[in-house]
Amino acid sequence: MEIPRERLLTALLLISTIPGYASVITRKGHTMQNITTGGVEVPKLKSYIERIERLDEDKAGIASDIRDVFAEAKSNGFDVKAMRQILKLRKMKANERTEAEYMLDLYKRALGMEMELDTEEAA
Repeated sequence: MEIPRERLLTALLLISTIPGYASVITRKGHTMQNITTGGVEVPKLKSYIERIERLDEDKAGIASDIRDVFAEAKSNGFDVKAMRQILKLRKMKANERTEAEYMLDLYKRALGMEMELDTEEAA
């Protein structure tokens, strides 16, 4: 006994909606794989995870390269701490940088830290 194509497609579509079942859905001669486990599309999830893992590997490689550049700069006598601060400031917009510098100066004066610098320069 042969099952009519429409009934078979309907049955496959119904089965594919049940969580935990893997199915292959054929529609108009095209094959689509919709493999699900517990309602999760496994191939799509696996693809996202693998892409993130590749990007994490790239990120780790870039971080290592940045550390190497800082080590090279330090070996040539540059202050790495100051370089990091410059990089942070360069990422800011001009008005954000001005505001941050103003607030830093305000707080230093409030804590009497500016006077320490003034008295050290006078000596």
